[in-house]
Amino acid sequence: MELWLLITLTVVLIIFIVIRLKKPKYLRSLEQEEFKQDYRKAQLIDVREEREFKTGHMLGARNIPLSQMRQRAGEIRPDKPVYIYCQNGTRCVQVAKLLRKKRGVEDVVMLKGGFRKWSGKIKK
Repeated sequence: MELWLLITLTVVLIIFIVIRLKKPKYLRSLEQEEFKQDYRKAQLIDVREEREFKTGHMLGARNIPLSQMRQRAGEIRPDKPVYIYCQNGTRCVQVAKLLRKKRGVEDVVMLKGGFRKWSGKIKK
């Protein structure tokens, strides 16, 4: 009986993680070169925590960490494209879902591979 409970809980946990991290269709994922082409015309948001942001970030990026996004979502305009990045791309999915739900943002683009793969100019 205990084995079935453990298996059931494991399956539920795996399903929860997959659903939580699944990239929504409205979130476009761009390689670095494509991302570089248009990110200056959009709202560039670094969704990493402040301490990560202070170690280096893209020029022109605003820091709105995932942990503060619910409270600060009003700072993002829904009528302009939103380019987001985090350290490796996982937090971007959560941010995109939240922006769609809270602000009705339709045009969200994330940097594929995140900041750790970024080789462009940075500000420290």
